[in-house]
Amino acid sequence: MNETPNAHPALLPAGLADILPPEAERQARSAEVIMDCFAAHGYERVTPPLLEFEDSLFAGSGAATAEQTFRLMDPESQRMMGLRADTTPQIARLATSRLADAPRPLRLAYCGPVLLVRGTQMQPERQLSQAGIELIGPDLAAADAEIILTAIAALKAVGLEDLSVDLTIPRLAPMLLDELPAPLHFDLAHALDRKDAAAVAELGGAQAGLLLKLLEASGPAARAVPALLAAGLPEAVRSQAERLAETVKAVRAVLPEVKLTVDPVEFRGYRYHTGVAMTIFATGQQMELGRGGRYLCGDAEPATGITLYPERIIRLARPMALRFRLYLPFGTSPAEAAAARSQGYATVAGLAPNSAPEREARRLYCSHLLQDGKIQALLEETEKT
Repeated sequence: MNETPNAHPALLPAGLADILPPEAERQARSAEVIMDCFAAHGYERVTPPLLEFEDSLFAGSGAATAEQTFRLMDPESQRMMGLRADTTPQIARLATSRLADAPRPLRLAYCGPVLLVRGTQMQPERQLSQAGIELIGPDLAAADAEIILTAIAALKAVGLEDLSVDLTIPRLAPMLLDELPAPLHFDLAHALDRKDAAAVAELGGAQAGLLLKLLEASGPAARAVPALLAAGLPEAVRSQAERLAETVKAVRAVLPEVKLTVDPVEFRGYRYHTGVAMTIFATGQQMELGRGGRYLCGDAEPATGITLYPERIIRLARPMALRFRLYLPFGTSPAEAAAARSQGYATVAGLAPNSAPEREARRLYCSHLLQDGKIQALLEETEKT
């Protein structure tokens, strides 16, 4: 046995945390507001299992999540299983199996936890919630724009207004790097990530001129998109740049004021994306609120989607209003309790007679007290003096 001596019972592994009242309630309500918005835009909810056999979990786009997946043996079947690190590959499995005959475009939504083997320096959490949507079937700029617009609507529903969407083509830079000697790839990718034009010019060889043009084509979409289209891209990727331009136009047609930026050399973290991809930020914040983009569902069916992160969103959103807590002194009738709940109160029943119901109500963090058949707000002690 390798138990830690005198380990505190509340000690948790790195990257995992308990979420306590009222934060857990606020987080859950925020997630449901997001899911209600998804449903209002026609996305139907599915709930895949937290655990799957490895061969199905890592099929197709799921292969990109293998390094971040916890594995364990199923004692029933003696087969290896994985705890999902991302929900999107599971949605792809559903779309190509149980929903293979469902009419396209297929719009699906999901909400649930994922578990990662390791966090990052900026995002050390290993257990996260994901709330996302997937639009499966059409390979159109209108579909890419719908995903962006629906995600923005969901974020606005929880009170986030000042948003920025960063667009990229994850396959673009890797395709250009593949034309260069393999030993240069790591250093050149690092230089692109740091936007180090001098290093790119030194290491880029025959692709240096084009890579430098792509660096210059980073920034606000109004300037970046024309620069990207004029960069002289190879035919194999020019169509993706044109798709990005169409997507920007479609988003602007609905939300002309939204902040759109383009970073054509960004590809970190887009593990299985094949086309236009996006990351959503709150303006002035480095924390990602959502990430997604175009990918292949199964072997060939086009799809696009985005995942939002409720734990991160709630840190920046307006505080979600919770039910007022109403203390019901011992002996309150069930009819009075039901009437209070119908008015939106969370009722906290006294289980024994108490000579000081107001004090008991405060002790139990109640904001209101039922007294003589009337609901009374409890003033803060400072307001009473």
